[in-house]
Amino acid sequence: MTKVFVDGGSGTTGLRIKERLAGMDGIKTVVLPDEVRRDPAKRAEAANDSDVVFLCLPDDAARESVSLIENPDTVVIDTSTAHRTADGWVYGFPELSEEQRELIKTSKRIANPGCHASGFVALVAPLTAAGIIPKTARLSATSVTGYSGGGKKMIAEYEAKSADLIAPRMYGVGQTHKHLPEMRKYGGVYSEPVFTPIVSGFYSGMLVTVPLSSDDLSPGFRASDIIDCYRGKYSGQVIKYVPSDSPLFPGGFVSAAALSGSDSMAVSVFGNGERTVLAALFDNLGKGASGAAIQCMNISLGRNETDSLELI
Repeated sequence: MTKVFVDGGSGTTGLRIKERLAGMDGIKTVVLPDEVRRDPAKRAEAANDSDVVFLCLPDDAARESVSLIENPDTVVIDTSTAHRTADGWVYGFPELSEEQRELIKTSKRIANPGCHASGFVALVAPLTAAGIIPKTARLSATSVTGYSGGGKKMIAEYEAKSADLIAPRMYGVGQTHKHLPEMRKYGGVYSEPVFTPIVSGFYSGMLVTVPLSSDDLSPGFRASDIIDCYRGKYSGQVIKYVPSDSPLFPGGFVSAAALSGSDSMAVSVFGNGERTVLAALFDNLGKGASGAAIQCMNISLGRNETDSLELI
């Protein structure tokens, strides 16, 4: 029986992870009573006695929690921003490469990707790796997300149906969004993108887009090469290339909530040879958070990678 401790499991991601664990064979979830769940000694005891620890905490608390873990066999999967670009931690995005999947399998320290970053990395990393866009490219990205990504406070605000929240809202306007460092590092580009995150009045779902002109491509490459790259790269169970004429996009409309409730990601290409829009469609709570964390745990434990995932 594999013992799994969720440290800080009262937030949206932690609760979703607990729900998924509850339905998995061979998994025993360790839960601390409310009166001691903030006690460092009790948390340390639970973590060091577990095979896997999920950290669902703010950044500083996640760093503190890691310092309490002395068992060299305990696998730590951190869902915070704290360790995503830190030395000694493996980025939990197995679709980057087979080498990345193997690193996740053998590592004891795994950093779960950020939701916005997951879409950007899925779109850009294969293209920089193939030389289709240069690593020097100065890119931009827009991400439309459901309000559940903002946590309990934002969920309560939206569910109160305030008139101020009817229209979509841009945020992170200072270009200092916490996902930018991992977008740059794992997207394979030298510069952080100009990034526009937008939260809107639907519960969950996410659409990340990256616009490209023909001038953004490396010499000798065309927009059709992007499609060929995605077709070859994304034919697995979790991330799939989906053509622009798919029924997933009825009437040419792309809904950011189309994959709400799923752990899949659809990668698509829209536009023409001169102006192209790359699009990653997924759920901010699925492949953007708890689904990705469970996928990493499955890989680490040698389980079926998609166990407990809901896929299209």
